[in-house]
Amino acid sequence: MKLAYVTLSGRGAIDALLSEVVESLESQGLRLAGTVQSNVDRADRALCDMDLRLLPDGPMVRISVDRGPEARGCRLNPDSLERSVAWTEAALDRAEFLVVNKFGKQEAEGRGLAGTIATALERGLPVLVGVNGLNLPPFLEFAGGLAQALPPDPRAVLDWCLAARLPAMAAA
Repeated sequence: MKLAYVTLSGRGAIDALLSEVVESLESQGLRLAGTVQSNVDRADRALCDMDLRLLPDGPMVRISVDRGPEARGCRLNPDSLERSVAWTEAALDRAEFLVVNKFGKQEAEGRGLAGTIATALERGLPVLVGVNGLNLPPFLEFAGGLAQALPPDPRAVLDWCLAARLPAMAAA
């Protein structure tokens, strides 16, 4: 089982790192499934809009709800997230690798992409997950001691991804 995670502090830092890694993997022809998040700052809001790019060739999906300029706290649109989960689950059939932008509160509670991660691992696909510090304990519990921590360095993450893919390539 190939499961790795990267954690990095700073708003949008994990998203930027995973976007860079995904771009490199795609340029090398890897067939990916999963999600990559981008945050869109707005001058009239304290909080950004959150968009998911659904891999490999899916739409961009807004997963945040605009609750107004004074909004604080969770703004996740659970319906948009669940549609993204369904898309990602279906994309596993054509993939050789799964990338999940964030193991967040939904995943910690057994929802969101938690089932998709488990399905990918059952199929023998390598999985790369972004995890923030707040959700690291639930992720480690979910992973059951089988996840490998990667340094928050794009080159190191890319190297792991390519190495994790090699056994699958030999079997093909």
